[in-house]
Amino acid sequence: MPTEEDGRIHCRLDDLLADRGMTLTRLAGLVGVSLVNLSVLKNDRARAIRFSTLTAICDALDCSVGDLLEVLPG
Repeated sequence: MPTEEDGRIHCRLDDLLADRGMTLTRLAGLVGVSLVNLSVLKNDRARAIRFSTLTAICDALDCSVGDLLEVLPG
């Protein structure tokens, strides 16, 4: 979970991968993003994400941005 100084955006990538029976490695291959970069996103350590990457992840997981990212209460 992110701390207050990190921000309030939480990535639900773990949940979406589990729901679809997909590994992070498989997603990395589908999206064309390194496993390390996806891991940073998954663990709420990302500071930014390109729209093209976000779109590719949502396409691969058949989800919307709102399914992937949520704003935590402040």
